Amino acid sequence: MENTPNKEKFQIKNWDESSKKLQTQFTQLTDADLKFEPGKEDELLNRIENRINKKRSEVIDIINKYQSKGL
Repeated sequence: MENTPNKEKFQIKNWDESSKKLQTQFTQLTDADLKFEPGKEDELLNRIENRINKKRSEVIDIINKYQSKGL
């Protein structure tokens, strides 16, 4: 069995609010880029990574930062 410790467990919480903040920070993101479907987190992350030209870990950090603020 292969253990992948760098594969972060990513959970979407309060996506409406987080996606608005992402779109404000990265104006190139479209509503289609930010469309979230449960179970398709990888697809969402791939779209955001490609659009803002950042690594997955950076995208997850940004989203987690927005989600943890709980504003």
